[in-house]
Amino acid sequence: MTDATATTPRRTHIAVRVLEIAAALFFALSAVPKLMGQDEVRETFDKIGFGDGFMYLIGGLELAGAVALLIPALAGLAASAFLALMAGATITHIVVLDGEGVLVPVIAAVPVACIAWARRERTAELLRRVAGRAA
Repeated sequence: MTDATATTPRRTHIAVRVLEIAAALFFALSAVPKLMGQDEVRETFDKIGFGDGFMYLIGGLELAGAVALLIPALAGLAASAFLALMAGATITHIVVLDGEGVLVPVIAAVPVACIAWARRERTAELLRRVAGRAA
């Protein structure tokens, strides 16, 4: 796998790593109330129309993604997945929840977009390896 630090300035690498850790912490903390089935979160998912199963699924995805953000080879892929998740959350907040709380997924998308962009070469290499096209 290409060493991303060889072509990335050290300060940039450190800044992206800090973003990865901060985003992992954010998403792990976001997962906890969902996985614990807290009443307020349960009510929100009921209002959306997906119920408890979807709440636990999203909580599990957030926790798995938080862990993946801490693994250098997976961080870019996890950030890309979080971008998709935040896009869905943004649309849901606008369409179903009348815009209530929409800033949370919009703001959360910014650091994961930066991570996805900064780690795009690693992600491409990972996908090539998974597809069996690596040299």
